[in-house]
Amino acid sequence: MIQKKICMMGAFAVGKTSLVSRFVKGIFSEKYLTTVGVKIDRVPWQSGGRTVNLILWDLHGEDEFQKMRMSYLRGSAGYILVADLTRKATLDKAIQLHMEAQELLGPVPFVLAINKSDLAADAEIGHEEIASLTALGWPIISTSAKSDTGVQEAFARLAQMILEAQ
Repeated sequence: MIQKKICMMGAFAVGKTSLVSRFVKGIFSEKYLTTVGVKIDRVPWQSGGRTVNLILWDLHGEDEFQKMRMSYLRGSAGYILVADLTRKATLDKAIQLHMEAQELLGPVPFVLAINKSDLAADAEIGHEEIASLTALGWPIISTSAKSDTGVQEAFARLAQMILEAQ
């Protein structure tokens, strides 16, 4: 069986853990739990008659007091950057983390998940920012762990990109 390591990266409280929980277990919790270090989940994913064991590394969120341990990224086949639609600063952090990851890993597949689409009325990330990243070739998916919008699509798209890169 093929195994692929995927890292979840983003600022604190953007919904990385919620996206993983929704994808792996099909559940969402309103309770906020801070990830300390890294939490690892495994989930089989089917594509074209092949099963890929996705090993999801949910990395702690980065804020001004705590830097991401880039060593967690080593061996990753790809990553999902997560930004919170209601906090523009989280998109800036995702862009910074992307640059750091590309420096460490090279050009591996990634997806940007603009999370919390269920809170669109409070959006701080606009169509202009999304359009400029799309123009750069960034794969962007609007997600909501709460309403289960785009979650399967984000993980499936990244897994497919990883398989195609082999």
